[in-house]
Amino acid sequence: MTHPEAGTLALHAAGGGLLGLLYFGGLWWTLRRMLDSAHPAAWLFGGLIFRLAVAMAGLYAALQSGLGSLAACLAGFIAARMALMRLARPGRSDLPVLHAP
Repeated sequence: MTHPEAGTLALHAAGGGLLGLLYFGGLWWTLRRMLDSAHPAAWLFGGLIFRLAVAMAGLYAALQSGLGSLAACLAGFIAARMALMRLARPGRSDLPVLHAP
């Protein structure tokens, strides 16, 4: 079993961050579209399937380099979630807020 280099781990962490931004940004986008749609369930399930497929493909690609790379990718994914949650915290007036119709 080989150990990945630091550069490889950094690339996988950055890739995980990008996956996290796509996943959670896609969730936000899907929820925004659901509110104005005549078929919100289609947006919900379609968005879920697409986001899961992209995230799982990215994580599988990281796994091909070993468990260390997968862990780095997951760390980047979680860091992206934490960053987006901090940006979207309640009380921020510069971000659109989701309101039920």
